[in-house]
Amino acid sequence: MPVKFMNNLCFRPLKGFCVALAIACLAWGLLPMGVARAFDNPELLPAEQVTVIDLANAIPDLQERSLGERLEQFEAQTGWKLRVLTQFDRTPGRAVKDYWQLDDKSLLVVADERGGNLLNFNVGGEFYNVFPRTFWIELQTRYGNQFFVRDNGENQAIVESLEAVMGCLDRGGCSVVPGLPQEQWILTLVSSIVGGVICGFAAHPRKEGQGIAWQWALILSPLWGMLFIAFGIAPVVTRTAEWLPLVRNVAGFAIGLLVAFLTPVFGQPPAEQES
Repeated sequence: MPVKFMNNLCFRPLKGFCVALAIACLAWGLLPMGVARAFDNPELLPAEQVTVIDLANAIPDLQERSLGERLEQFEAQTGWKLRVLTQFDRTPGRAVKDYWQLDDKSLLVVADERGGNLLNFNVGGEFYNVFPRTFWIELQTRYGNQFFVRDNGENQAIVESLEAVMGCLDRGGCSVVPGLPQEQWILTLVSSIVGGVICGFAAHPRKEGQGIAWQWALILSPLWGMLFIAFGIAPVVTRTAEWLPLVRNVAGFAIGLLVAFLTPVFGQPPAEQES
């Protein structure tokens, strides 16, 4: 009896594993064949050649025709091939590569709202000669995020991202996405103000009779300079030619500097009068 009990104890996990494996194989065999074909469904593609395939009905018909004509004209003028595919439950998958004959000068914008970001970019190799890889990350986060899509719609997210790409291609490429959204400008303004505050505290005199502590301001210059120049000024001048955001950031830096520089003076206790 003890030997039989030990055998049952040893083989019980093995039996459970075999049963689980059999159930998994049966479930795999019962999966519909359509799931495998979802990665290559050429029957979803139109018979005629178009530049926009809107399977998710994300773009109004009139705007879809206008965008298609715009992409055809752009390709004829520049040689860059830009294509758009929207999908939700159905997708042609890899069949679009042969349908559009995508090559190194091709950009495929795939709009699918099931992910965390609406936009995905399949970029040909030639694009990396005029765009850095960070450009596509910034483009995706700016126009494909849920807040932009909620406020402007999926169609505008697609169209504006393509307009940004075409505008950059007309200029020979871009290192950053043109335009300065309000939320990004606010970050640059906050960075400028914080840089001014640090500079003001660093420059506050620490000795009697000293006007400005230049030494401390220079020591901390890498910190406040990075906040003001790298994060406050550079994102503005590289994305827009408007002078108003730049003036506001410079004013924010100056105000932060003055407040931090003068605050310790106001906080000092008044000197006692001599008797």
